[in-house]
Amino acid sequence: AKALIPMLPVVYGVTYTRWQILFYTVLLLVVTVLPYVAGMSGVFYLGGALVLGLVFLWYAIRLLDPPSELYAMKVFGYSIVYLMVLFAFLLADHWLLRGPVMAAAQTLEFVPQ
Repeated sequence: AKALIPMLPVVYGVTYTRWQILFYTVLLLVVTVLPYVAGMSGVFYLGGALVLGLVFLWYAIRLLDPPSELYAMKVFGYSIVYLMVLFAFLLADHWLLRGPVMAAAQTLEFVPQ
């Protein structure tokens, strides 16, 4: 309020904001699959991204008719944990799983050295 920057719920209302959260959560779920589709990550990351994304989607759907007014803060808290764990899956996929798989593929001459 002191910054005089209008926030989405104030300008367009709480219902509109909740639908926007749902829309962007669905979009986020699609985008987080792209590293796997592009071949930049493996199945471990894909599984983690899908589980995390589906939980986030569940939170966003439930936010349309929340059990309490404090539920939005719970969704916000999950979004922070979501991002940290998503990056952890990406890192673990790269360091723990992609290394041995790529080494085996190079040994079998599927991937140029």
